[in-house]
Amino acid sequence: MNDKPETELAPQPDLAAAIRQARVENAERAEAIADLREIEMGRLALLESALKPVVGQAPPDVDMFDLALARGDHPRLFVDMIAFVDMAHDRRTYRFHQDTRNGRVLIAESQSVDAIAAAVANYVARRLIERERALASDWRDAQAPQQPHKTDPQAHKAPQDEAKGPRAWPLAGGGRSSGSEAIEAAAGDWAAPPRRGFVRRLGDVLSVFLMMLGSITLALLIGLGGYLAWTMRLRDLWAQWTAPPPF
Repeated sequence: MNDKPETELAPQPDLAAAIRQARVENAERAEAIADLREIEMGRLALLESALKPVVGQAPPDVDMFDLALARGDHPRLFVDMIAFVDMAHDRRTYRFHQDTRNGRVLIAESQSVDAIAAAVANYVARRLIERERALASDWRDAQAPQQPHKTDPQAHKAPQDEAKGPRAWPLAGGGRSSGSEAIEAAAGDWAAPPRRGFVRRLGDVLSVFLMMLGSITLALLIGLGGYLAWTMRLRDLWAQWTAPPPF
């Protein structure tokens, strides 16, 4: 007889059973998440009911505020385009946020619906005041009178007087000047352009003198160079190849 104990075989893993178990756990988790989401939606709907009278008191021509309950993985109750209320991780605490240029700002956080409603009311009041100030500023800019430029009234009369004829300047006795005096006054008014100064004329004379002096010096240098070349070399070549030199 064989006295050795029979070894127990380890059970083989069953993939189908593991898949069924994973599906059950996933369904339970999804059901729990759905229940939590429904809890959040219910609390936000309760807050929406409390905020409707507050937003309804806004002026009829203001369309900035529109309560909207957004569903999703993280439900939110929007007050306007930049402010909303959501629930904290405990699903009991309301959080009132506002998106600004510097990021998201937490305005209020409380488990009380009345406290969050009061914070939203203060927010709506501030937004309405900002809108009134912006409208008033735009109205003042549009209604600002155009300040006319201060001009000399004589500046507008001068072209007309010039078109009519020579200007007649008043005399000491209060009357008008005669025709010849008016012509002289007009001639003095439109005087000829000032003459060039003495320094400028002197500079022109000096420049002409220097040009003439340079020309004469160049002619003398050319003549001197030709004479030196003649006496040093060309004279002998002339005497050797042509005839006796003339000088």
